[in-house]
Amino acid sequence: MKSPMLLLQEVLNELGTRCCTSTTRDVKYVAGRMEREGEEFLTISLPGFAKDFERSLDQGYIDESSFRGFKRLKLQKSEYLSVQDMKRWAETSEVKASEYLPWHEMGPVPLFLKGFMSDIFHPIYGYLLCEAYCGREFTPDMKARQVDSIQAIRQVTLMFAKIDEPCSDARIAKAMTQFVQTDQEVAALDRERSHVDHMDFSRVSNLLFGDIFARIDKAVYEGNVIPKHGPGATADRLKGNQKFDQVEWPRRLDRVFPAGEYLLPNWRYYQHLDRVTILEPEDERPVRVISVPKTASKPRIIAIEPTAMQYMQQAIKAELYGAIERDELLSAFIGFEDQMPNQQLALVGSLSGDLATLDLSEASDRVSISHVADLMARSSNLLEAVMAVRSTKADVEGYGVIPLAKYASMGSALTFPLEAMCFLTSIFLGIEQGLGSRLTRRTIKSFVGKVRVYGDDIIVPVDFVHQVVASLEGRYGFKVNHNKSFWTGKFRESCGKEYYDGMDVSIVRMRRKFPTNLADASEVISAVSLRNQFYWSGMWETAKWIDDEVLIPLLGEDRYPYVLPTSPVLGRHAGLGYENPPVRMSSSLHCPLVQGYVVRSVIPVNTLDDTGALLKWFLKRGDEPFADEDHLKRSGRPVAVSIKLQWAPPF
Repeated sequence: MKSPMLLLQEVLNELGTRCCTSTTRDVKYVAGRMEREGEEFLTISLPGFAKDFERSLDQGYIDESSFRGFKRLKLQKSEYLSVQDMKRWAETSEVKASEYLPWHEMGPVPLFLKGFMSDIFHPIYGYLLCEAYCGREFTPDMKARQVDSIQAIRQVTLMFAKIDEPCSDARIAKAMTQFVQTDQEVAALDRERSHVDHMDFSRVSNLLFGDIFARIDKAVYEGNVIPKHGPGATADRLKGNQKFDQVEWPRRLDRVFPAGEYLLPNWRYYQHLDRVTILEPEDERPVRVISVPKTASKPRIIAIEPTAMQYMQQAIKAELYGAIERDELLSAFIGFEDQMPNQQLALVGSLSGDLATLDLSEASDRVSISHVADLMARSSNLLEAVMAVRSTKADVEGYGVIPLAKYASMGSALTFPLEAMCFLTSIFLGIEQGLGSRLTRRTIKSFVGKVRVYGDDIIVPVDFVHQVVASLEGRYGFKVNHNKSFWTGKFRESCGKEYYDGMDVSIVRMRRKFPTNLADASEVISAVSLRNQFYWSGMWETAKWIDDEVLIPLLGEDRYPYVLPTSPVLGRHAGLGYENPPVRMSSSLHCPLVQGYVVRSVIPVNTLDDTGALLKWFLKRGDEPFADEDHLKRSGRPVAVSIKLQWAPPF
């Protein structure tokens, strides 16, 4: 198997050529660190370097605490930073000289990636090279090289940050402990929150969401919400079609959503309720807290909900999504499925400096019961429903079953919409503080195009960023990730896209290790995707290296054709399109075909008939028939994925 280190060396060589700098020493340095630290250098140490680099970009200089663990450039005595130079820079960059000590023997720039860093920061003084400090000497060519070098450093240091590898047991145990501690902290913060904080949250929430909550409240009261089963796992381990034959229904849920109304196709089948166990609160099934891969340093903690809860959560989620998407004002502030508006605002913010990008840590785990209660305080039926579909306890590895102070963790269908609404409410409370006067609908409308929330990715005006951060953290107990939040420099990041001074500096990330044989289907799919991402990012030499060293030896030259991105074949993308002339023509479709590997995923056998099948039909949304004619025979998520050699269209 080709080592990720070899890929990194190829990336360094190509980026060095692009930026007109030598990376020979960087390649040797990587090899040495890998020998001592193994792959943790790629997955932990390099992302740590990137974190300090992005912070330096944002603040406009490299401080003494940055790049720990990486050697710095040694200075000659004549190059020491003088107090006069420091004062001159401080006056220009609006940084007090007293807050930044002069460098002595070691310069600010690390030796690793020095060629790229020297195009971005002054190699001796450490300040960000820019027009404000360099004057006319900062030419357009220097600016272009600076942007290329910024993207190069991010590509090198972050390429392996999110590779899909399981964490160590110790790191998983630490994450579980953090889950429990966060919940305890949420409970403590709830007790400390003042009456004024609760009232303000409810008031601004009503300004923002009062109209849509009133409509959903009526729908809940009249029983006009339609539940839905998702394809994912559940705490009671029901899969696919099995979920339509539920045998558990919590008493709390039954008070708002009677089992007879939501588990039966109609009341003609009332006798089937005899097999349903109504669970008292003390007997309810807890959510199952598990870890899934996120980064090498920290797993993602999610909570798997019981089937009954997830079923009715989907009903309320559909109402919330639909109401917000149809509302002209709210749809400008909150996104659920389209990340592009956030990305576009991040681009604008990087160019103008008027918009900040904020990122929240532990976002879903810090939305408390009281946040949701205040959010919907004036919509009693909706609030009762939202609380009824919430699981009240969790089964955490190493801690057993614990009560929950948070509303829900990642895994609940309502986590995403409710956290977005709570964050937006808190943001406008911060803006209200900055304005010094109470918000009105007219005031809120004036912030369209300046405020937006997508999950834990937030856009706010720079003029109000300190008040917004104070509202999120100080008043309402959320946690801003300051390492991934930007507002002082020209770097902005939101929803997977990064920009510097109006230029896209987003990178390609490796998600899985390279495959060793065709049986490693997920790795083959990932490697082909990685190759094509490098190709479209302009890194053609790296794409060719993946072809020559990984994919062609594995798949075969004649079974790895050039195809369009829309083709089902795992093939090479190219600006000239698909392979021409075709190897074969389809006799039935009258279109060209190429031979290659196609992804196959077999849906598990999971039959459904009788009452459950009729209920599934009644719960179907839309007028179109079921896409899969065998949906009553097979259902659920595929347990495995494979690839098969066959003839298929190249487009």
